Amino acid sequence: MQRRKFGREFKLEAIKLVRERGVSVAQAARDLDVHENVLRKWVRELGADPAQAFPGHGQMKPEQQEIARLRREVAKLKAERDIPKKGRSLLREGSDMKFVFIAKHRGIWPVAWLCNALGVSRSGFHAWLNRSFSARARSDEVIGGRIKASFVNSDRTYGARRVWRDLLADGIECGLHRVERLMQQQALRARPRRRRLPKDNGDRQIAVAPSNLLDRQFAAERPNQKWVADFTYIWTAEGWLYVSAVIDLFSRRVVGWSMSAGMTAQLVADALLMAVWRRGKPDALMHHSDRGSQYASDQFQRLMADSGITCSMSRSGNVWDNAAMESFFSSLKTERIARRNYRTRNEAKADVFDYIERFYNTTRRHSTIGYVSPVEFERKLGLA
Repeated sequence: MQRRKFGREFKLEAIKLVRERGVSVAQAARDLDVHENVLRKWVRELGADPAQAFPGHGQMKPEQQEIARLRREVAKLKAERDIPKKGRSLLREGSDMKFVFIAKHRGIWPVAWLCNALGVSRSGFHAWLNRSFSARARSDEVIGGRIKASFVNSDRTYGARRVWRDLLADGIECGLHRVERLMQQQALRARPRRRRLPKDNGDRQIAVAPSNLLDRQFAAERPNQKWVADFTYIWTAEGWLYVSAVIDLFSRRVVGWSMSAGMTAQLVADALLMAVWRRGKPDALMHHSDRGSQYASDQFQRLMADSGITCSMSRSGNVWDNAAMESFFSSLKTERIARRNYRTRNEAKADVFDYIERFYNTTRRHSTIGYVSPVEFERKLGLA
């Protein structure tokens, strides 16, 4: 129903019925077919400001007009401040990028303000808005969708190079720089790798293996030639969960792992036992770890001796001697654990299992082996 409008003269005459002729407000409201509260409001307004009450025809009082003008001025000044902040990266871009920004934010600020702040014309924007997309733009839209799918499927961990390799594997021909540009446009940014060194308390056992046989030679010519191992810790609401892992340097595959609430020799022994069980009894295998008490324990050393495995250990306090293992744990924490809050150790165990067996080994593209997953690398060589 359309809202009724009353002019100044009507309101004044209605008020006279009450003030000068002695008609009650209720009776006058019924006679004039207006709400009683509305008529009372008119009486109050006239009493408060007889000269400026009821300007009529949508006009405001002079002081209201000034307030409205000042509000518009403040809003424009805020827009002139905020638009360059949001569009700072566009100031050196072409017109198309600026028009995309305007189309996206025209519900927040008027188009005229946006065009003025970014130095483009309104007519140019409206012409762009009604222009059909070029073949390049349509191709960007299709490839952009595939890029986002690859990024999301990686649990939002892939950077441009790994996404690019996904596209090439799917038969999509495009350049790396194009992938970088389209990821930037969609604000698809992988979590940055943490660069700080792991914590080193300086407390070491007397070395069981007097020398570093691996000597930072992290390439292997065949499977089960060089394994590296270490353990890390994950915080949960129940306390620490310790995760031990063993990696085959040939394919960078996690071949053994174990998880426990205690930082014991059994933790690292279980990871090695899984690796031996999965890969078979090794022949001329070197196992490299740090000099932690768990790896130096009699229990672990007997296990390696019984399995015919040669022991190699990093130099004291030197994490770079086991850089491949440190890199894996950095990826685990950056790509998965850093974004989780675990209520229980079992919840953390399930998530670490999912990362290792369903993502890292089978799906995640590894730069060291030509941007394929460890399982795919072994399968291509007829080993998996």
